[in-house]
Amino acid sequence: MIKTLNIGLRFLLELCLLVIFGYWGFKVGNNLTAKILLGLGAPILVGIIWGVFLAPKSSMRLHLPWSLVVELLIWGLAMVALFGVDRVNLAFALGALYVVNKVLMLVWKQ
Repeated sequence: MIKTLNIGLRFLLELCLLVIFGYWGFKVGNNLTAKILLGLGAPILVGIIWGVFLAPKSSMRLHLPWSLVVELLIWGLAMVALFGVDRVNLAFALGALYVVNKVLMLVWKQ
C-alpha cells in the first residue's frame, strides 16, 4: 500500500514539474510573446526530455548513473525556477519531497 502511494506521489511530482516550468515561463517573460513561448515551451521541452530519457518504457531510457544525473538536473532547474519567481518555500518543499520519494524508490527498487 505505501509503495503504491510512493509511486502515486512520484506521478504527482512529475506533473508538478511541468506546472512549475510553465508558471516560471509565464512569470519571467518580458512580453506576451515571450511569456507564451517560455510558458508553453519550457514544460514541453522538459516533458520531451523526461519522456525520451527517463520514462520507464522508453527505448532510449538512460541507465544509472546517467538517469540520476539528468533527473537531478531537471529537479534542480525546477527548484531554481521557483527561486527565480520568489517561491522559496515551495522550492524547499519540492526538493524535500523529491529526495524522500527518490530515496524510497531506490530502496524499494521502484
